[in-house]
Amino acid sequence: MSDRKVAVVTASGSGIGEACARKLSEEGYTLVLLSRSGSAVKVAEELGGDGFEGSVTNPDDLAALVETTRERYGRIDAVVNNTGHPASGSLLDISDEEWHEGLDLVLLNTVRMARLVTPIMEEQGGGAFVNISTFSAFEPSATFPVSSVLRAGLGSFTKLYADQYATSGIRMNTVQPGFVDSYEIDEETRARIPMGRPARTDEIADAVAYLISPESSYITGQNIRVDGGLTQSV
Repeated sequence: MSDRKVAVVTASGSGIGEACARKLSEEGYTLVLLSRSGSAVKVAEELGGDGFEGSVTNPDDLAALVETTRERYGRIDAVVNNTGHPASGSLLDISDEEWHEGLDLVLLNTVRMARLVTPIMEEQGGGAFVNISTFSAFEPSATFPVSSVLRAGLGSFTKLYADQYATSGIRMNTVQPGFVDSYEIDEETRARIPMGRPARTDEIADAVAYLISPESSYITGQNIRVDGGLTQSV
């Protein structure tokens, strides 16, 4: 078994996922990265980890990722479940196929990873999951209907999982970003944000790293908004 802690980060070839990988590398984790485009392979090579090409929507790709990590390192201490963005559009114009694709992309990916990794974490005595969600899981957005609906479900799964596995030393939380600088935003959107700007990807990564770290050892089952004050609810 590796002496260094091991972190798996999905959709980690760019944006938030890449920022999380770089932050966890700074924190001393050995990284195992996945991306559909294969760009995570290059990031992993730079950071001294392992990179794989595959999709979070493919159960076989996830199973291969976890099994290879277990075989090489004998442990998985942290998982960051990051994904792309599901379909958007007018609520009733979204097809059944797009809803099902969204389910695979933003909810079942986390369920499947939990099934695969939980036995490993139980055996080693603990671990932490962080699921990248969105501010619109808390306040549904008509602009992002699939994401809003299904990531609200992700929050519920996170709480149910966290409660069930807390005594095993396994924690699960979500981070809910607002608008992030890996995507362009217009001036109207910028004006909605009290801080007057989108988040930097490294700011999201800082929150993720905290929720994985021992400093957050009593935090589990929570949905942490990192949105610059965008949401209005308290």
